[in-house]
Amino acid sequence: MSKEFNECLQRYQLPEFDAAWGAIHRGIEKESLRVSKDGHISLASHPQSLGSSLSNPFITTDFSESLLEFITPAYSDIDTCLSKMEDIHRFTMQNLENDEMLWVSSMPCPLGSSDEIPIAQYGSSNVGKLKTLYRHGLSNRYGRLMQIISGIHYNFSMPESFWQPYQEMCGDKGQLKDFKTEKYLHLIRNFHRYSWLLIYLFGASPAACKCFVQGREHDLQELDDSSLYLPYATCLRMGNLGYKSEAQKSLFVCYNELDSYADCLRQAMDTPYPEYEAMGQSKDGEYLQLNTNLLQLENEFYSTIRPKRVVKSGQRPLEALTQDGIEYIEVRALDLNPYLPLGLDKEQIHFLDSFLLHCLLAESPECHKQEFFEVADNISKVVRQGRDPELSLNLEGAPKKKTDWANEILAEVANAASMLDKIHGGNNYNESLAAQSAKIADPDLTPSGKILKDMKEGELSFFEFSMQQSRIHRDYLQKGGLSDAAEKLMEKTAAESLLEQAEIESKDTIGFDEYLKNWNKA
Repeated sequence: MSKEFNECLQRYQLPEFDAAWGAIHRGIEKESLRVSKDGHISLASHPQSLGSSLSNPFITTDFSESLLEFITPAYSDIDTCLSKMEDIHRFTMQNLENDEMLWVSSMPCPLGSSDEIPIAQYGSSNVGKLKTLYRHGLSNRYGRLMQIISGIHYNFSMPESFWQPYQEMCGDKGQLKDFKTEKYLHLIRNFHRYSWLLIYLFGASPAACKCFVQGREHDLQELDDSSLYLPYATCLRMGNLGYKSEAQKSLFVCYNELDSYADCLRQAMDTPYPEYEAMGQSKDGEYLQLNTNLLQLENEFYSTIRPKRVVKSGQRPLEALTQDGIEYIEVRALDLNPYLPLGLDKEQIHFLDSFLLHCLLAESPECHKQEFFEVADNISKVVRQGRDPELSLNLEGAPKKKTDWANEILAEVANAASMLDKIHGGNNYNESLAAQSAKIADPDLTPSGKILKDMKEGELSFFEFSMQQSRIHRDYLQKGGLSDAAEKLMEKTAAESLLEQAEIESKDTIGFDEYLKNWNKA
């Protein structure tokens, strides 16, 4: 699919694309469940040797004490980024207790009662209590099972050197921060249109344990005594049994301009929701949720992508965005690949960067309500039937065969891939594109296809398959490989984070009741 550099420039109406602009910044956030050596969710507290989950910048927890979240800084070099993520994994594996390991699948391990899932604790400070209460709210609203599904978030931004020349090329004479925000929204709109393709290419959750759907309505099929699946499913994590909210189903969030996006979310955060009002904010002197509104806070809005900015201490995410503009975007549509020790690899990153650069540079019409819900319907179809060769999706109200549309998108992404190969040398970006093209031609090459094939041929349940892969990666990550310098840095960071948490706790001057009241007013 490789294209001539000048042809690529013409496609994006660019007079040039400087080599420095290829220094894309990316950071990775990866969630993984801590499980026992027998594959059951850990009920133990977050290991102190990993530092404070409130303040360690590399290792924290998400919804549960058992749901670890690993975070890299943003790097312009892919190898450096993956090396940092591997250091975090290796350090964690060295410090897990009682022979625990990391569950490699996005869909959770077998569970007893969902009430046993331990909600994350962040200490006695007001900010720590707020984080825990938010998770109690999620538990009461959606149940704990949904909240321990794991995924990968991919943070993407263009280098600072790119923006002013690009603004001049576009003939924009406004403030640079406003131009960057406009173009990141431009990227987000295109991402929404085409995100179903990422779910097809990288979805790795076609099956789940039966216990995951206990007491819930579903139409999954039985694969064996303990596993459910759909024959053509790609990513059940993104379907009705996964990260979905019935309350948010009718919420139309517009990405045409930052103010309209912020207004949509503010309205949802300020609008009481009858079901949550009936639940109440507290019961018998115990808080149940932050408030009774449709969204407790911004992060409760479930989306495949989010505009983001680094938040200053005491600042709300939406306030930071509207004051200073979008700094980067966060892709949230990626499963853990159970065949890879880190859940993703260099090839996938090469494709993601090409895909996102194309979304940024290509034309991006404004979104509207009809398209917004059409996109949601396309994603739902790919989640459930993505590997069906005959599947059709909808484009502007008309049916379009998935394979034809996928090949058309890849042909367009080839422009971005070829520009990045030209800048970086080699053929990594186009090779990654070729690997994705092969998945379009043969659905069995997708992670979801491989998983079901291996389960069927090996007569493995979802649990057995996931345990097999978890042990393989445990053995790999425990075999040394962590340099003395990396180990010392991780130990120092963990120790400093515990001191930082203690300092935060010592500085509180008001009780939590007053703190929460003030927070809800902000």
